[in-house]
Amino acid sequence: MVSGFESLIHPIEETDMNKQPRKVVKTIEPQTVMEGAGVRLRRSIATATLDHLDPFLLFDHFGSDNPADYIKGFPMHPHRGIETVTYMISGHVNHKDSIGNSGSISAGDIQWMTAGGGIMHEEMPQPAQEALIGFQLWVNLPASLKMTTPRYQDITSNQIPEVSRENGVKIRVIAGEVDGVRGAVSEIYADPSYLDVSIPADGTFSHPVEKGHTAFAYMFEGSGIYGSGQNTAESSVSQPRLVVLGDGDYIKVDAANEPVRFLLVSGKPLNEPIARYGPFVMNTQEEIQQALDDLRNGTFVRN
Repeated sequence: MVSGFESLIHPIEETDMNKQPRKVVKTIEPQTVMEGAGVRLRRSIATATLDHLDPFLLFDHFGSDNPADYIKGFPMHPHRGIETVTYMISGHVNHKDSIGNSGSISAGDIQWMTAGGGIMHEEMPQPAQEALIGFQLWVNLPASLKMTTPRYQDITSNQIPEVSRENGVKIRVIAGEVDGVRGAVSEIYADPSYLDVSIPADGTFSHPVEKGHTAFAYMFEGSGIYGSGQNTAESSVSQPRLVVLGDGDYIKVDAANEPVRFLLVSGKPLNEPIARYGPFVMNTQEEIQQALDDLRNGTFVRN
């Protein structure tokens, strides 16, 4: 654990009148979808309501204590042009890929995979007494890195630092930085921040988010008040909801009379054309067609 006493006193110098909190632009109610071989998911990004949130292309929440909702998993399938981020809250998922990686991720672990020019992989949830709960995020790659060499970061729970503030707030720092503590994931083009934030009842969390970066929160436990701390219909959000945040200098969340837990994700927008087809995300339709041709011709994976 890392003490955040200094950040409690002046977490972001938010008393500076020039600093502006990020306000709620919209909230997204997840849609139930079936993916893979028959996995039930709740999807917030990559829907008719929210196609993408540059550089974020997809956000799924999987959570069930019924193995029938997930046991068929995601058999071997391709990706190109993106990064996929899988974060586990509970349960176990076995994985393997076409570049020789294999293993299992469980509670608190994260898998950050850079598909780049092409990778095949599978993710197979395992039956267990506890519920399977976790999240998957897709992060876009810029045109210059669409065909980069695939890379895989498998990070266990004990490698992810946790910041504990004096007011009881706990922050798992998956990527980015909190109170001088760097996250476990590094060397990602989008310069992302990925935080798992827990606020006790009646507690407050504030954190700087680089101006101009895209930011969203995903509420999965409790309810919170975003922005100025005024409990309005626009700022009060209950789980499960994805919260799209406007631009500003920092995020501020107040818990009500119950604990709150959410993911806070931000990153640098690419501002590039997006062409997508299933697991392929490129810049042009011609590049999508090339990916399909490579898959058909057996030249998709490039070691």
